[in-house]
Amino acid sequence: MKRVFIGAAGVLVVCLMAFIIFAWRPAFKPVPVPAPSSFAPEQVARGAVLASAGYCASCHTAKNGKAFAGGYAMATQFGTIYSTNITPDADTGIGTWSEAAFKRAMHEGVRRDGAHLLPAFPYDHFTKLTDEDVASLYAFLMSQPAVHAPARRNTIPFPLSIRALQAGWKLLFFRPGRFRPDGTKNDQWNRGAYLAEGLSHCGACHTPRGALGAEKTGQTYAGAAIDGWIAPPLTNTNPSPVPWDQAELAAYLSSGISRYHGTAAGPMGQVTRGLSALSAADVQALAAYFADVGGAAARASEAAPALARAQAADRTGTGLQYAPAARLYTAACASCHYNGAGEPNPLRPDLALNSAVNLDDPTNLIRVILYGISARDGAPGVVMPAFGRGFSDTDVARIAAYLRATRTTKAAWPDLEKKVAAIRAAGQAGD
Repeated sequence: MKRVFIGAAGVLVVCLMAFIIFAWRPAFKPVPVPAPSSFAPEQVARGAVLASAGYCASCHTAKNGKAFAGGYAMATQFGTIYSTNITPDADTGIGTWSEAAFKRAMHEGVRRDGAHLLPAFPYDHFTKLTDEDVASLYAFLMSQPAVHAPARRNTIPFPLSIRALQAGWKLLFFRPGRFRPDGTKNDQWNRGAYLAEGLSHCGACHTPRGALGAEKTGQTYAGAAIDGWIAPPLTNTNPSPVPWDQAELAAYLSSGISRYHGTAAGPMGQVTRGLSALSAADVQALAAYFADVGGAAARASEAAPALARAQAADRTGTGLQYAPAARLYTAACASCHYNGAGEPNPLRPDLALNSAVNLDDPTNLIRVILYGISARDGAPGVVMPAFGRGFSDTDVARIAAYLRATRTTKAAWPDLEKKVAAIRAAGQAGD
């Protein structure tokens, strides 16, 4: 037994040493902070577009904080992770990072000092970016004002907080490498795939995650909960009555509004604002890619019947159970929302076609009723007021149940009042 114990201990030590060697990454030497004038204006401008479409400011700016200075809280099942300062501050930012160090962080998820980055930073998507695009991002960030902002301490417990263990996560889930075009698709589709799978990392929100926080293989774009909202499926399982075709996707991604599906809100509002910096050709490329992912061509025949059903829907409700809700809806909502006559107007969304009303989960609809839609999201200058202060949990639950029953043929949502209370208690996270 003694020899067995010694042998097992020896194997354990060898395995531990092997993992340490596997996990180790060299540090890059600090460099003098590059002068903004050392970068070509055209490269900085290109980097600004890429940073916008990659939502760098959204994740690296705390509420009411300075741009790119970090401190944005990301709640995970393991604890809260705070984004870091990516301004060119020499002490607390990335000012002393060389372009090679920045490229390694983007492509391999490793900091300048050799420590592994947590996968809350989507390097599993950014690894697909070209060296040219990474260099442009570096030029843009190094041209921004330096902000002294020390990193906030994450709340991930020991031993999960040990950075070296991230090498094991990478071994299981991370496959580094640049984007490879699909030879069976055209150039527009491949450009859209590059943007969606790499720069804009759409799967980070729209793909469900497993127990260790990795996106589930085989369920890409199947929908997921994110920041208190539901990111709907982008595949052919999307429940919207009118399928998302390329034209609707292009309009929505560039403006935040869709004639048949509703208005971008919550985290998706940040997405459409970020994508607005892209060229029209790039927006069309994204739309073409997601139209294919969602099976738009195969579902095209569903649009006309869905519109016909929406126009024929009984929007008043029947039976005493819906009478209080119908009165609430008439008083608070009916004057702004489409009533079934004529063609749907994106400024007066048809709730019979709206994605939030047709999802299996009522979260998005409840959040919009409680907190409204700000002028920053959706149509310029058009605001949906928040009804959270004026409506009780019962009122909101009644309206949600009423819309589900009178605007769709889907099963009723269970325990709505409890759901409203939970969302109200959680607050306006994600907005």
